[in-house]
Amino acid sequence: MRQWSVRIAAALTAVMGAINLLSATTPPLHRRVAVIAAWSPLEVRHGSAIAAAVSGFALLLLARSLWRRKHAAWLVTELVLLVSAVSHVLKGLDLEEAAVATGLALFLLAIAPEFHARSDAPSVQRALWVVAGSLVFNLAYGVTGFYLLDRHYSVDFGFWAAVRQTVVMFTQFYDPGLEPVTQFGRWFADSIYIVSVLTTGYALAMLVRPVLVRERATPGERLLTRGIVEAHGRSSLARLTLMDDKSYYFGPGGTLVAFVVKARVGLALGDPIGPLDQIGPAIAGFGAHCARNDWRPAFYQTMPDHLALYREAGLETLCIGHEAIVDLASFTLEGQARKALRGAVNRLTRLGFSARLHEPPLDDGLMRQLEQVSDEWLALRRGGEKRFSLGWFDEDYIRESRVMTVETAHGAITAFSNLMPEYQLNEITTDLMRHRARIQNGTMDFLFAELFRWAKGCGYATFNLGLCALAGVGRDPKDPVAERALGFIFEHVNQFYDFKGLHAFKSKFHPIWSPRYLVYPGPASLPAVAVALILADSGTAVLWRREKARPPRVGPEAESRREERAAS
Repeated sequence: MRQWSVRIAAALTAVMGAINLLSATTPPLHRRVAVIAAWSPLEVRHGSAIAAAVSGFALLLLARSLWRRKHAAWLVTELVLLVSAVSHVLKGLDLEEAAVATGLALFLLAIAPEFHARSDAPSVQRALWVVAGSLVFNLAYGVTGFYLLDRHYSVDFGFWAAVRQTVVMFTQFYDPGLEPVTQFGRWFADSIYIVSVLTTGYALAMLVRPVLVRERATPGERLLTRGIVEAHGRSSLARLTLMDDKSYYFGPGGTLVAFVVKARVGLALGDPIGPLDQIGPAIAGFGAHCARNDWRPAFYQTMPDHLALYREAGLETLCIGHEAIVDLASFTLEGQARKALRGAVNRLTRLGFSARLHEPPLDDGLMRQLEQVSDEWLALRRGGEKRFSLGWFDEDYIRESRVMTVETAHGAITAFSNLMPEYQLNEITTDLMRHRARIQNGTMDFLFAELFRWAKGCGYATFNLGLCALAGVGRDPKDPVAERALGFIFEHVNQFYDFKGLHAFKSKFHPIWSPRYLVYPGPASLPAVAVALILADSGTAVLWRREKARPPRVGPEAESRREERAAS
């Protein structure tokens, strides 16, 4: 019921805005005009009509923010409704419209606690400073202009008349008695209106702006995050939650959600991390955290384990692909099914190629060679580094990773992949998979065959090859429409991203396919969530280039190891 009261209030606010616009464009009843004309000047009545129109537009804009439970929108709406009620009375004794505006204001006052979503505090401050600065500028600009340029008008403006004229035009978008006699006079008056409209629109947008995440996680937050991830991480994404692009919500019972904010979406990477019996409260807590900051909550690449908990929280789920997980106990190069893979490995072995595992920390010489390989690979793809659900070639991150390289007979590195722990699972996963522009056919097959041999020898049960986006999605006619649409993209839209090529490469290792999901508030939010995913994946490329000059931080482990090296 509380949710419906907010929606009803937002809908009534939009209706009130339409009423204001209609009232401003229709003439008042003559008998009422006769009554009000006895005590209200003509210019006040005209100004009230314009105020009614402006407040109508404002209410239409504010209705959407009320739907989002914005506290600032609630305050501004109450003010606008007050102005609206007064303007209806002054315009022509439109008591019906004034009564509706007053009633809506009282209804909003009664449900005031429901409007708790915060606005971005620095943006609100900026809006107030802009309004104040614009008022000062326009006052000086208008007074000087009217006082010195009164020959362009039929009115001879004194100083105080110029002040009054400017204030009324700036606040009411209306010019009582102003009659320009030259084209320049009209242009000057219009310039005041333009500044007023732009200032009001900008201030309104800033007042309802969602909270922006401007600060990186503190060292203390990252230290706490590392402890939770190491104690409870159970997915291929666990290590990526420690990357420098994430913010954190710390939930009940020692849980955390790693997320970024894009396009008014609080986009979490994977499931909440923490004790399994606290995942439900963490989902609900993150949803409440997003609501307070005017974000939509979404979770990307969640596992199937907690789908019921997401649905209990009022969220919807969408299968977006499958992770390829190799069972190392059964992995072998023998047999007809592995003939092509076995042939590639044997051929490169005969050519003198070898695989070598490098333990962290990696030395500077190796780092330079890996960076050269990475740069060549990026040039082939004609794109920048991806983020969020993938790592990138960050010097600290790679230096502190296990890396397997493929080297020629002459010792030149031709391909590499770095490995990530999954902490509480007896599984290991790979992140970056990069090679030089020109390589021997079968190089990447050779690399992964050697990775599997090494992982099996270390006692790992499985090797996670990561997500194949859209693979195996929407094949059943009974699947949701959105999943069938994703399946169509996988089958028919391949020019922008090689979905099928990636799936074919991972399929040759005969993995077990495990579904992964996108969790989102509802169908209406899907476009915004899709935009947030695109921005999270690649929208920070400019930020990365700007920060590359100084060593970026990826987490407390990199900082502590750097300190240990410096001390030794």
